[in-house]
Amino acid sequence: MDISSTPILSAYIAAAMRHGRYKLLDDGTYFGEIPGFQGVWADAATLEGCRAELQEVLEGWILLRLADQLPLPTVDNMALTVQDMARQ
Repeated sequence: MDISSTPILSAYIAAAMRHGRYKLLDDGTYFGEIPGFQGVWADAATLEGCRAELQEVLEGWILLRLADQLPLPTVDNMALTVQDMARQ
């Protein structure tokens, strides 16, 4: 299931990704993370690859949190809850 095709999730994911921080590491690869999303990080040979991997990791992390009914961080005044997803 591509969760980014759900309008609420798509907006939430886009907002979270805008907060992504990327670093060029000494070995020439890229590292990315999103502050406030513990455990959501990626590394790849290119910046574009790192962004794509970071979004995949974020999507999986969101699914796990929703399945376990755990809270998600508020991003740009956007709060997402299990109840929001039940309405989809």
